[in-house]
Amino acid sequence: MTGTAQPGITGFLLGAAGMFATMYSTQAILPELSREFDIGPSRAGLSVSTAVLAVALGAWLWGPLSDRIGRPRAIRLASWLLVAPTLGVALAPTFSLLLVCRALQGLCMPGLLVVGAPYVVEVLVPRVGQRVMGWYVAALVFGGLVGRVGVALATGVVGWRAASAGLAALPLAAALAMRGGLDETGVPVRSTRPLRHIVSLPLVAVTTVGSALFFAFVGTFTYVVYRLEEPPFDLSLSVASLVFLLWVTGATGPLAGRLAERYGWLRLAAGAVVVSTVGVVLTLPSSLPAIIVGLGCVAVATFTGYTAAQLGVGDVSRTDRGAASAFYFSLYYGSGALGAYLPGLAWEAAGWRGVAMCGLAALAIAAAGLIVLGRDTGLRSPGSVRSSA
Repeated sequence: MTGTAQPGITGFLLGAAGMFATMYSTQAILPELSREFDIGPSRAGLSVSTAVLAVALGAWLWGPLSDRIGRPRAIRLASWLLVAPTLGVALAPTFSLLLVCRALQGLCMPGLLVVGAPYVVEVLVPRVGQRVMGWYVAALVFGGLVGRVGVALATGVVGWRAASAGLAALPLAAALAMRGGLDETGVPVRSTRPLRHIVSLPLVAVTTVGSALFFAFVGTFTYVVYRLEEPPFDLSLSVASLVFLLWVTGATGPLAGRLAERYGWLRLAAGAVVVSTVGVVLTLPSSLPAIIVGLGCVAVATFTGYTAAQLGVGDVSRTDRGAASAFYFSLYYGSGALGAYLPGLAWEAAGWRGVAMCGLAALAIAAAGLIVLGRDTGLRSPGSVRSSA
């Protein structure tokens, strides 16, 4: 990779981190929003779901757009556009306006998320290797920690508005770093029928694997706090919430990329499903160490599976990768939304065992997706993400 391109690559990873930080920036400060705007917890939670749903919708805008104007232009444009609504969240005088700004943030984010994944596959993987997808995932995880933990800590010092406004520095710095320094991909290969990807069985199978892993991840981490507050653990909310620090396991992303180079992304995805399944089972006994280890397995499997699935989307989609990425992420985040809701019904009906069974059912669906992918011998060779032709 050339020296002149290095600032652009750094800016790209910074932009990815900034995007993920803004996505979850209100999750840890919901009580502050409730007090500020005199609203209940469920309404405050709309600040998270609004952004996530907007990401799913925006995917269909940015994916095909990047197929037309090129990945670098779309990524830079999204970084610039993300700055204004991020500041708007911090300045919003009413909660309704805050939700509008959160929706605008969500509509901008796919320009870095949905477009970023095919950019990595088309430009960085051929030059650096599949381990670079692990770097990209690690940047996303870092951003998630900044958005959840960093904003919460800063809120205690400078207040939630200043903490939220500070996040605007990330996409701004990224846009400046990428200006003129992001490697060009040329015009992405397109077909005359981009919607054909929706009926592509391999793409549907890859999406199923990634989405099912995400469903299990969201479900277990969302409702484990309720379990830890109850006997025999009786932990306070602040202590129970420390389980979110297991997100740091996303730092294994570069290792996952190297494993994909050596064994292939399909085998890596299969390993992720197995590890996640073991992790969910480990959370069943009333043992705090077992629960922590189990949640750690679920987290590692999710981030590893994300790396594998992104490589897989690039592999099974030889044209219109922007549209294929849009399809993947719209269902991925739709699955995450269900993962935050359906296991809650299971919790009310059967306690933690119900949540675990919900997660295991999703992972069984992921296993079915792996069986479908395993029939395509062209996907089994290690280290080969097929280039556009």
